[in-house]
Amino acid sequence: MKNEIKVSTTIQADVKKVWDYYTNPKHIVNWNFADPSWHCPKASNDLKVGGEYKARMEAKDGSFGFDFEAIYTKVAEGKEFTYEFGGRTANVKFHNRNDQTEIVVLFEPEKDNPVEMQKGGWQAILNNFKTYTENN
Repeated sequence: MKNEIKVSTTIQADVKKVWDYYTNPKHIVNWNFADPSWHCPKASNDLKVGGEYKARMEAKDGSFGFDFEAIYTKVAEGKEFTYEFGGRTANVKFHNRNDQTEIVVLFEPEKDNPVEMQKGGWQAILNNFKTYTENN
């Protein structure tokens, strides 16, 4: 990946729970948004090479929304996956740190928005994930 952006967090939970909460649609809808004024009303995930990930992200007031869709190109159960979306790729790794799990996301930036804005958005989603996982 060229000029990739890295975001990460460490979650106070074992890797099995973190993997499940990150990949299971019943959990994805509870954390997959960058701002409290947004939500993720639906998600689906076929977690295998060639499988499709879909998540709807939209403003709670209905003023804006979009579908995030990706195709998996690599899946190592409980450890990492890579997917392609909109001509770009992202890799998500799960590092077991005893009773904690570190998630590292590397993704290719798009050209329309500043890198810092993209990094901030992806990090905010990861922070939501951390909060949701640690509190449920």
